[in-house]
Amino acid sequence: MISGCTILYEVTSPDQDNTTENVIIVGSGPAGYTAALYTSRANLKPLVIEGFLWGGLLQQTTDVENYPGFPDGIMGPDLMQRFRDQAERFGTRFITDQASKVELSSEVGGEHKVWVGDDEYRTRTLILAMGAEHKKLAIPGEESLAGRGVSYCATCDAAFFKGKPAMIIGGGDSAMEEAIFLSKFASKVIVVHRRDEFRASKIMLERARGIENIEWMTPYTVDEFLAGDHGGLQHARLRNAETGEQRDVEIAGAFIAIGHEPQSQLVADQVETDDEGYVITQGRSTRTNKPGVFAAGDLVDHTYRQAVTAAGSGTQSALDAEWYLRDTPGVPTPEGFPVGDLAEAQWAPPSSS
Repeated sequence: MISGCTILYEVTSPDQDNTTENVIIVGSGPAGYTAALYTSRANLKPLVIEGFLWGGLLQQTTDVENYPGFPDGIMGPDLMQRFRDQAERFGTRFITDQASKVELSSEVGGEHKVWVGDDEYRTRTLILAMGAEHKKLAIPGEESLAGRGVSYCATCDAAFFKGKPAMIIGGGDSAMEEAIFLSKFASKVIVVHRRDEFRASKIMLERARGIENIEWMTPYTVDEFLAGDHGGLQHARLRNAETGEQRDVEIAGAFIAIGHEPQSQLVADQVETDDEGYVITQGRSTRTNKPGVFAAGDLVDHTYRQAVTAAGSGTQSALDAEWYLRDTPGVPTPEGFPVGDLAEAQWAPPSSS
């Protein structure tokens, strides 16, 4: 996790002649920055409204050991800086601020509007990559021990707790998946849930119950995470939901698996979303129900939620946007846009302008 460091970037202002952008990307992280890389390589000069907390959830992660190409691992903020630098190298422009409002056109070839405060930007295509946030317990010690024992992704961090006791907090399928994965590394896994009944499917619950080193504590809630002398997590303070009795449980790792909140508030009333707020895309594409509007990354992903899958989704959104600009009647083909097969066009020399 980044601490004691403030990074400021120059904010891009709207062009004086109110030029319509080819591509605006709202959000950052692996999806947004990969979309920026691909569209900048296609000479589309994308504008990324990356937010103040640019880089997505990996900015809150310490060691990343499961991203391809880094056999020795890499710190999450370092990885996101590399993503950003690579996109910038090919001409991506950035606004390190929040998008405050959007107005999406329903017309094929129509222009979409994005506001950052009082500044209005217009674009032919819009890529939504605002991501999702982990739901938090909001208890003492959760924030201060994040990255020092408290985590939200066993798939990412389980290996750091090999041979040590760990805990899963949650009762759904995601919690069971996390517990099953974590059981391969931890000496024991304690599943804590506030009720005796679980929301998880029968098959997932049976799989977890069949693993010897998974233990169960119900009905309990977690009141606090406590650090040890080494500065990392050492105990979780639990409370019995029925009797109020408190007890401290010694653990080295705690994984909070109570769900995610997609950050779709900006567009929730203009594009189709599901009951949980995830943006709905068409088939295997990144197209939304609005022409020229695409969505990628954890904003659409219920299932995988990994940096590498988000990056792949960002690639898809870039190619979908490029095809829209190339093939849609009424949309002028951008100057300098590569012709021919777009998969090959990614390797075209960058524009010298």
